[in-house]
Amino acid sequence: MYNLVVFASGNGSTLQAIIDNIVSGNLNANIQLVVSDNPNAFALSRAQNANIPTYIIRNKQISEVDFELLDVLSHYDIDLIVLAGYLKLIGPNLINNYTIINTHPALLPKYGGKGMYGMNVHRAVINAHETKSGVTLHYVNEKYDSGDIIRQTVVDVFPDDTPEDLSARVQAAEKIQLIEALKKFEK
Repeated sequence: MYNLVVFASGNGSTLQAIIDNIVSGNLNANIQLVVSDNPNAFALSRAQNANIPTYIIRNKQISEVDFELLDVLSHYDIDLIVLAGYLKLIGPNLINNYTIINTHPALLPKYGGKGMYGMNVHRAVINAHETKSGVTLHYVNEKYDSGDIIRQTVVDVFPDDTPEDLSARVQAAEKIQLIEALKKFEK
């Protein structure tokens, strides 16, 4: 069994997929903590419903958040940090002390970088008349969406797709891909 910390900023559907796979025995992991920069994130409710401790980031500046989280996380036995819909840049202290992975709703390096998340990505893909999109799992470094790619899953983009249609298919693929990748991190 290995220990995860999950960072989430929003709904937490990816967090819920991890929780469900742990509960079902499909994933041999333990979530030590769920961290959010958004006190209203539904991900926090999902964590609390699963009896997982939560932490809400207090600081706003990246450098202050970096030191804050380094201190908080030092109290946990962490094998891996998973960014699951977490939208803030990760600071150098966390990058240098932990293995951190991120899911991104596009086939990087296309449609990555600051501001490229969620529906922004899906709109951009559709507006560019792409026929393929997908999900990328990558290691986190000091720049948005530029770490080494672990795995990608391709999703078709259909001519009549709305951003919401594409989002639904990408999110479904994202959860499958992440769980399969997390199994490879098991000790």
